[in-house]
Amino acid sequence: MINTNITINKMTIEDLDSIKDILESDFDDFWNYNIIKTELENKNSYYIIAKKDETIVGFAGIIDTVDQYEITNIVVKKKYRNEGIGTLLLNNIIDFVKNSKKGKLYLEVNNNNTSAIALYKNHGFIKCGIRKKYYNNTDDAILMLLQV
Repeated sequence: MINTNITINKMTIEDLDSIKDILESDFDDFWNYNIIKTELENKNSYYIIAKKDETIVGFAGIIDTVDQYEITNIVVKKKYRNEGIGTLLLNNIIDFVKNSKKGKLYLEVNNNNTSAIALYKNHGFIKCGIRKKYYNNTDDAILMLLQV
């Protein structure tokens, strides 16, 4: 089910500042403020936010790596997960890549993140590799590719 009360906009530093204090507790702890700020300042990165009633409930980013794009993250606020917000963010990213005409969109996902893997497969991503013990020297990363 996709939530229709969500708006998607390009992320700004002001948006990041507004979620700074809850970034690690309400979203996830693997992307901190300084890393995302650096990404926002990178001319090769593109970040978007999902808002519900003026509250940021998710964000996503990609980086342009010359002849392709790579998804750096898709994160939904914990209490808003399973409402289709990740799907909206991913659809927006895919549309952005289609419009760029680069044709390839890569990502890596923890092999234990079954809901994310299902989301990506539903959007046509295929498994194209594995990075052994990539996450915390324990979990494997599955590399996935979408030809757009």
